[in-house]
Amino acid sequence: MALGGGTPAYPLRFDAGRVCLDLLATRHPGERLDGVGALCAWITGSGLVPDGTPLGHAEVSWPAAFRELREDIGHLVRVLLGGEAGGYGGALARVNEAARAVPTAPVAVTGEDGGLVRELAGPPGCAGLLAVVARDAVELLTDPVARASVRQCAGDDCPLVYLDTSRGRRRRWCSSEVCGNRERVARHRRRAAVARA
Repeated sequence: MALGGGTPAYPLRFDAGRVCLDLLATRHPGERLDGVGALCAWITGSGLVPDGTPLGHAEVSWPAAFRELREDIGHLVRVLLGGEAGGYGGALARVNEAARAVPTAPVAVTGEDGGLVRELAGPPGCAGLLAVVARDAVELLTDPVARASVRQCAGDDCPLVYLDTSRGRRRRWCSSEVCGNRERVARHRRRAAVARA
């Protein structure tokens, strides 16, 4: 495995509410899937594979495949949110095609403590991992309740989207700790500037 592109400069985020939306977050504030090592960290962190799953067989072509799926899912989500004219185009066909692949099956095995833990029946392949993400996108885009809960972050210059499952559906930011805090600080500074003037 070629491990180009080590640890991303910013921590990976897994707070969008769906794995397909978490994949979209890997392009902000800069490219996070710039190498096999960064992609493997995302695959593990997103829960696509159980903790401890070896990914040493990952190839240098994998990050590009995930970035292509990310672009297609991003296009479909922008259409859903009304920010992309021209319809679904080829993105829908490509996501559907990716969803058709067969992912490696999970199996229950006895863990070190005697309890059951989840493992994969074999090494996960790129097409199978992409299928899991593509299927999540298909489920999101075809479920009227989930689809109605997709929101764009209200933070300045934040392109991230998330699934709003908050009580009353009033969540405004991709992350209260990131964009929400930034907005609260900016509001405080504006009030302080007005008070000084």
